[in-house]
Amino acid sequence: MPVFDYDPPERFVAGALGQPGARHFFLQARAEGRLTTVALEKLQVAALAGRLDELLDEVLRLSGGAAHVPALAPADLTDDAPLDLPLSEDFRVGTMALAWDAEKSQVVIEAQEIVGDEDDEDDDTADPAVLRVRISAGAARAFTQRALQIVAAGRPPCPLCGQPLDAAGHVCVRLNGYRGGEAAS
Repeated sequence: MPVFDYDPPERFVAGALGQPGARHFFLQARAEGRLTTVALEKLQVAALAGRLDELLDEVLRLSGGAAHVPALAPADLTDDAPLDLPLSEDFRVGTMALAWDAEKSQVVIEAQEIVGDEDDEDDDTADPAVLRVRISAGAARAFTQRALQIVAAGRPPCPLCGQPLDAAGHVCVRLNGYRGGEAAS
């Protein structure tokens, strides 16, 4: 099982390539001349960002405000630069885990590779690759801010059902067969 360990990385960001509706999402960690790029789904990026904010808010709440957790991303940690090139996917993310290391006051993020199908007997012996990143609370807030901006930069949502609007049209499930006040036949 290859473990790509960054404690701490020089850079840890989420990014996307492509046009809205056909984008590919990535996490990148870089340190000491090493670069790890893993692919994941848009929903995974959104979930990671949301859970990171929840984790940091909970750490702050449980510490009674004593923990060194900023409420917002520090401006000096903002990273709006594009993903590092060349873009070479090390693996595709299946599961992710978050933890708070109280001793070091760091967030630990683990992204584990998707393993083969349950029916594939050859994959029973293969251990999945893991990207493990340890970052400060401020860096986690900055990561979250960028990740949420990237997710929001896609196709606008339908105001009724929340599904993405396509340039080619959208069949909204909330309209329930009605068009312009008349029942569809």
